[in-house]
Amino acid sequence: MVQEVTAVKFRQNLGEMIARVQYSNDAVIINKGGKPAAALIDSALYERIRRMWDIFDRLTDKVADAYASVPEDEGMAEIEAVSASVRSEARH
Repeated sequence: MVQEVTAVKFRQNLGEMIARVQYSNDAVIINKGGKPAAALIDSALYERIRRMWDIFDRLTDKVADAYASVPEDEGMAEIEAVSASVRSEARH
């Protein structure tokens, strides 16, 4: 479950918020000025996200290397075409 709280409420209830995230696998979205400013998530989810970021960074480096000699507009057109194809397959 995701709970949204103001920064003030979060600060006032920090211990409770940490316990909720730690033991219930909930997430807390911290709003400041009526807009999401940060999120508190459990450490296992954070580690999973970090691993995904690392994989994404390696993949984007490989794509950049593979397309280094291709003009940007051609490379972007090919990426868009592949993305559209994958989205179309996912719908079927």
